[in-house]
Amino acid sequence: MKVLANDGLSQSGIHALTHAGFEVITTKVAQEQVANYIQANQIEVVLVRSATKIRKDIIDSCPSLKIIGRGGVGMDNIDVEYAREKGIHVINTPASSSESVAELVFAHLFSGVRFLYDSNRNMPLEGDTRFDALKKAYANGIELRGKTIGIIGFGRIGQAVAKMALGLGMRVIAADKFVGKADIRVDFYNGQFINVEIETEPLEDLFKHADFITLHVPAQEGYVIGTAEFEQLKPGVGIVNCARGGVIDEVALVEALDNDKVSFAGLDVFENEPTPAIQLLMHPKISLTPHIGAATLEAQDRIGTELAEQISSILKAN
Repeated sequence: MKVLANDGLSQSGIHALTHAGFEVITTKVAQEQVANYIQANQIEVVLVRSATKIRKDIIDSCPSLKIIGRGGVGMDNIDVEYAREKGIHVINTPASSSESVAELVFAHLFSGVRFLYDSNRNMPLEGDTRFDALKKAYANGIELRGKTIGIIGFGRIGQAVAKMALGLGMRVIAADKFVGKADIRVDFYNGQFINVEIETEPLEDLFKHADFITLHVPAQEGYVIGTAEFEQLKPGVGIVNCARGGVIDEVALVEALDNDKVSFAGLDVFENEPTPAIQLLMHPKISLTPHIGAATLEAQDRIGTELAEQISSILKAN
């Protein structure tokens, strides 16, 4: 059986699939050629991350497909229900990348409160000529400890963010239409742990109280935070989006940054990937990464291994 890992697969995943008797192909096939490639090579399993899209046209033209796998959480690049109607298994790895995404959230938060997004741009250019001026410019950082973080979307990743925030001594509030409360277990290196119960609250209340906001929701119709929502936020709030492009109105975000309603933003995802708006890329108050939330070696190992286990289990059962 042939597996096309079109957006790459960790060596541990390749090894697990190969050991189970699969032929793993890691050739990167252009989006417009995916259907032809699957047909020509009688591919039975296609694995993607966020780059490759598996839509109805590919599903209809590729009768050999038995499994579509998404390495990660969100499956908005796959026509999931249509594939399942056609008898194709659709799988993902929702738990494998939670910690990696949560750590990136805090990378952006630390960057924001200590002006790293700006100092890393200016120090190489002016660090030897304007050292004292830059030191003064970046001298008003703040600590995350004791501040309130508002988590929009309280699933696996949102709860992983909550664990890290609690470990830092932050107050955690959350909003989620489908989660009423969650027990957050914070584990320490020596085997000790604490349990904290967090009840979700209306989005409007979160907007009023959060010093920092991080989003962990799937792609959806309309913005979660648009012009009206920005008006409800605390002055000087910091915002991080490591979820999906399109959940924040980027035009309204730039306006909020320019008028100091928002002190900084951390963006890993964008409305127009892979060509983000130049206004975002050049903005002096935005910390930027190119959609790398799940891109750690540890997460990719977990994703590859979990996909391999699911594929083997499904095909053996059939």
